[in-house]
Amino acid sequence: MNKNFDADVLIGGGGLVGPTLALALDQIGLKVAVIDASRPQETLAPSFDGRAFAIAFASYRMWRALGMGEALDQVAQPIEKIMVTDGRLDRGGRGGGPSLLHLYFDRQELHGHDEPLGLMLEARHVRLALDAAIKAKPSIKMIQPMSVTALARDPAGVTATLSNGERLRAPLLVGADGRRSFVRQAVGIRTIGWNYPVTAIVATVQHQKPHGAVAHEYFLPDGPFAILPLKGERSNIVWAEKRKAADALLAMSEADFLIEMKRRFGDFLGELSLEGPRFGYPLSLQLAERMIDDRVALAGDSAHGIHPLAGQGLNLGLKDCAALAECIADGVGVGLDPGDVTILERYQRWRRFDNITMALGMEFFDKLFSNDIAPLRAVRGLGLAAVNAVGPARRFFMKYAGGAAGDLPKLLKGEPLAA
Repeated sequence: MNKNFDADVLIGGGGLVGPTLALALDQIGLKVAVIDASRPQETLAPSFDGRAFAIAFASYRMWRALGMGEALDQVAQPIEKIMVTDGRLDRGGRGGGPSLLHLYFDRQELHGHDEPLGLMLEARHVRLALDAAIKAKPSIKMIQPMSVTALARDPAGVTATLSNGERLRAPLLVGADGRRSFVRQAVGIRTIGWNYPVTAIVATVQHQKPHGAVAHEYFLPDGPFAILPLKGERSNIVWAEKRKAADALLAMSEADFLIEMKRRFGDFLGELSLEGPRFGYPLSLQLAERMIDDRVALAGDSAHGIHPLAGQGLNLGLKDCAALAECIADGVGVGLDPGDVTILERYQRWRRFDNITMALGMEFFDKLFSNDIAPLRAVRGLGLAAVNAVGPARRFFMKYAGGAAGDLPKLLKGEPLAA
């Protein structure tokens, strides 16, 4: 590293994407500093984040390649089957029952594939595993709680001014600082998108009967109702409702909330009880007009925030990490610095199409399924049945959801960047 630089790469944002990228870059011998505004004692607390993530098996390969497998294997719940059904509510607000036309994925169909369709991981477990992995790498510097307040760039590098007045300089700054990214705004990258009129209610439930490693995606007129298996007799619920209805549900007593939830959930898992608090996340779509600028790259939610319909948001961010790290590794290997425009343009070409395609795909499915219009109900029911009836189509969707489609970076294949 040039003595005029404090790091080879600065990363703004220490959620899940920033530390993953730091681990990947550390693997190729780069010195990385992560500037994170959060306090670890808060973000690592069990009550901080009630979400659970459906991690594609390709994304999980990367975390294993980065040394997190031992920690995550103990808490990850494999998804062996996925059931997608269309439904409606009756006049009493009760589940009208799933359509007879459905889509069913079973990992046993992927011959020669010994990985699950995906893995469910609670956010708190991922944060703890990332924290432990980062602490085991003294070459990665975590600067917390701290934020970037100003940027200055020149042809050779970027200088970030921190909230305490300190300045750090590097050839490249990566903005992984979320949807309200300061880095993105500071370099003038605009976004396009809109708010959805719904809030995702997230809660963890305990149930009497085993879930059988089956994930359920049940489409109702106001949005999807997902039942996602966790370790033990537990599931994570992601329930989309109109904003006012969601606010009322979040404010209900636990007993009343369970009554409303059971109307959609049904009784196939037996008696239910809540484990921990309920969380509400207003939904929106947001895409950055570009993913790079001079000496700057965006990754994760700072570049794209999509509808959580298929649980692909974090997976897109992890793909960004894998692609950017490989582009930097290849560039550094031929003598370029990490922020060279050739590296950044290759990264944008690799990731932008996939990100936009996924965002627009989720938008299409949301518009198609989140309504009770009779002609559309007929079309989507027939569509589900058609895909379900064609084995190659089912297998394609399973591989795509698992992150195995397209030109995969090495880490998503489970291969380390460094020999």
